[in-house]
Amino acid sequence: MFEKEYDVIVVGGGHAGSEAAAAAANMGSKTLLVTMNLQNIAQMSCNPAMGGIAKGQILREIDAMGGYSGIVSDTSAIQFKMLNKSKGPAMWSPRVQSDRMRFAEDWRMMLEKTQNLDFYQEMVAGILIENGKISGVKTSLGLEIKSKSVILTNGTFLNGLIHIGEKNFGGGRSGERAATGITADLVELGFESGRMKTGTPPRVDGRSLDFSKMIEQPGDEIPAKFSFLDSTKPLTHQRSCHMTYTSPEVHNLLKEGFDRSPMFNGRIDSVGPRYCPSIEDKINRFADKDRHQLFVEPEGWNTVEYYVNGFSTSLPEDVQYKALKSVAGFENVKFFRPGYAIEYDYFPPTQLKHTLETKLVEGLYFAGQINGTTGYEEAACQGLMAGINAALKIQEKEEFILSRDEAYIGVLIDDLITKGTEEPYRMFTSRAEYRTLLRQDNADFRLTEKSYNLGLASEKRLTRMLEKKMAAEKFVDFFKDTSVKPEEINPVLKVNNSAQVKQSGKMFKIFARPNISMNDIRKVESIENYIQENNLDTEVLEQAEIQVKYSGYIDKEKNNADKLHRLEGLKIPANFDYSGLQSMSLEAREKLNKIQPRTVSQASRVSGVSPSDISVLLVYMGR
Repeated sequence: MFEKEYDVIVVGGGHAGSEAAAAAANMGSKTLLVTMNLQNIAQMSCNPAMGGIAKGQILREIDAMGGYSGIVSDTSAIQFKMLNKSKGPAMWSPRVQSDRMRFAEDWRMMLEKTQNLDFYQEMVAGILIENGKISGVKTSLGLEIKSKSVILTNGTFLNGLIHIGEKNFGGGRSGERAATGITADLVELGFESGRMKTGTPPRVDGRSLDFSKMIEQPGDEIPAKFSFLDSTKPLTHQRSCHMTYTSPEVHNLLKEGFDRSPMFNGRIDSVGPRYCPSIEDKINRFADKDRHQLFVEPEGWNTVEYYVNGFSTSLPEDVQYKALKSVAGFENVKFFRPGYAIEYDYFPPTQLKHTLETKLVEGLYFAGQINGTTGYEEAACQGLMAGINAALKIQEKEEFILSRDEAYIGVLIDDLITKGTEEPYRMFTSRAEYRTLLRQDNADFRLTEKSYNLGLASEKRLTRMLEKKMAAEKFVDFFKDTSVKPEEINPVLKVNNSAQVKQSGKMFKIFARPNISMNDIRKVESIENYIQENNLDTEVLEQAEIQVKYSGYIDKEKNNADKLHRLEGLKIPANFDYSGLQSMSLEAREKLNKIQPRTVSQASRVSGVSPSDISVLLVYMGR
């Protein structure tokens, strides 16, 4: 039935589990993916979309690291949008609307083609420990499967409880049973656990909607794609989303059901996502607003099912239906299924190392919503990193950790481990202090070589990235070295209401002006000739433009990152006892003893640790 022993067992086949299994297997580890339903691998439990603000950056990083999420997002996309284009490139965030069924199917097909990866459908009911180390898992049928490491990616399934109004029942997702047993095992071992909640909106029949009363939201005129690989192609045609609004009438109808809402009558006391609140929470928290946006999103190319983004709720189904019928365009709405809230177990991530291995049990890793995060992309990148580190540990190689100036993935994991989270963690660009360096467009420059060194990225992929990087750098040098005469550039400057020049000057300085774009500068003959002679593609042109226009900001952040690395280089001995540092605050000593940061820089980011506490630590370490 099974191999005698696996290198890695991944428990759960969601976004975290799928990336974890792919990474470990692709690095040569004999891997088993155990999930409760093989038909639901990489299921989009909530909205049918990938990417978005900061999440798009994470997805590009996963792709550069050799993960599958970017590829599948491209192959199953029905619409592409680059968000925040009116802002600077650090804020640009790619997003795709996905075909939900095709997304899961493409993920499964890719996993089935992955060498070293086996599958088994059953519920894992517990973990096996020998001498403080993980030794495998036990299933609900009583089977014991041995392994050198285990990655838990249980999503919302651990003791999951679904709420719809006064009704509640066990479940990890609509129509699927909850997972039991693992939490009890972990708590018995000494792990701290908690409860979180999340919600999902109703799904409706698009044939019953009047889209003429809504605002159409088409994709980009020239759509891009997620993966840096040539194997995926941009969309040639797209499906539109639509937008409509709630109203005071809708709010009043919803309020009538508040006394029956599990969120308000005390039946749910766990914490939900601050930045993706339920519709009843929005009405309660933002009482001054008389309307809220609703995004009506198609679930695929051919299905009539639609997702009502912005109407997440746990209210009784009759209240949901009555209120939604009062929304413009929804007067004749038919439900496929009502919205619901789900409560589930999670484990505060301060109990993990930066590799996502648990501090209590060697060889046991946590990834995804079990760590208190929310979102497909946040889960997927944790799965990727857990899979990589589980494989490296088995191969007795050095652990792989991304720093805060190398990737949003590094920011996310560092935030979780050093600060913990008491509410579902969601990534934002504001969480990354080096976001000008961590753009979506340069994820391949930042991470492809690291991925290649791990054995994930191919030599062909590395070569393509290096060629692209070199082409962009040479083009930037061309701007620095090339002078332009007033008669060549002034017509371009005049059209764009930019101050004209009286003498020849370097193109770099003129191109750096905020109101001069690449399309404008290409009107200069020498520039266009260079582009044509060197056959530069859109990616290279975009890179060069960003490097020219934002060089000052980029250089400043690089200097700040270098300062960070000096503190990152100051290692703290393993299992260091802070209790003896009496000059340090009591709170700092307690927090640092619990979290055990690896470096002084990480210690400085622990909640409750002040600059004076760090000074005490530096004095003790002879600095």
